[in-house]
Amino acid sequence: MTARRRLVRAGALVAFVGLWQLLTVRRVRLWVRFDHLPTAGQVGEALWRQLGTGQYWQDLADSLRRIGSGFLLAAVLGVAVGVLTARSRWAADLLGPVLEVVRPVPAIALVPVAIMLFPENEQGIVFITFVAAFFPVTVATRHAVRAVPPVWEESVRTLGGGRGRVLWSVVLPGALPGVVGGLSVGIGVAWICVISAEMVSGQFGVGYRTWSAYTVLDYPGVFTGMVTIGLLGWATSGAVELVGRRLTAWLPPAGPQGSGAVAAQARVERPERVEVGV
Repeated sequence: MTARRRLVRAGALVAFVGLWQLLTVRRVRLWVRFDHLPTAGQVGEALWRQLGTGQYWQDLADSLRRIGSGFLLAAVLGVAVGVLTARSRWAADLLGPVLEVVRPVPAIALVPVAIMLFPENEQGIVFITFVAAFFPVTVATRHAVRAVPPVWEESVRTLGGGRGRVLWSVVLPGALPGVVGGLSVGIGVAWICVISAEMVSGQFGVGYRTWSAYTVLDYPGVFTGMVTIGLLGWATSGAVELVGRRLTAWLPPAGPQGSGAVAAQARVERPERVEVGV
């Protein structure tokens, strides 16, 4: 990213905070009421006080641990199930209907199930986080594997490659961009659900602390939790995208050069017929 783009993005954030401060200080009331919201300055002061407490950092570590456990488990199992259901008819017939029935159920609706299944709240929250990220990763992987051109697999088989060779040399690298997209979506959904689970049944964590601030009408504390959640989500999503860019560095670059490379590859795979006159 160029310095100009970084400056534009920083300017957008500063403008957003400035608009927030202006609307709340002036106590503007249009079709929404800004006079009930804390100002950006009040939230900044509350956040600064929280940064100096050990409780804030402990809650941060607890939420990150839950996200890390649930998301990593969802990434491993989601990719495995996505590849399996895309490559095996038996797996698609046996697992597909179950996945499609369970997938529309919101992960946060599984809180009562998690309470009954697991003896501790911690395990239940990790389970809800796992379920939230599992389905986006699985669906994205399944579609990405099915989108791999069959000619790539046929080329490896023609050269004597077996099923394992096809999987590791063709299917997984070809589906990797789609898998990374599913992981990016999954980490965002996981944050939504882990915070909601902490609010409903947690005893510590950023979500629990945010809800506790609301119950005592500490609105700057509520917004402090919201800002913290936003920054954590931004950081973890950026980390996933960074890893994804490293893993897909072999892809042609976006833009005119990348389009030309793809077009050139298409011409190689489907050469035009040349008529030669006598």
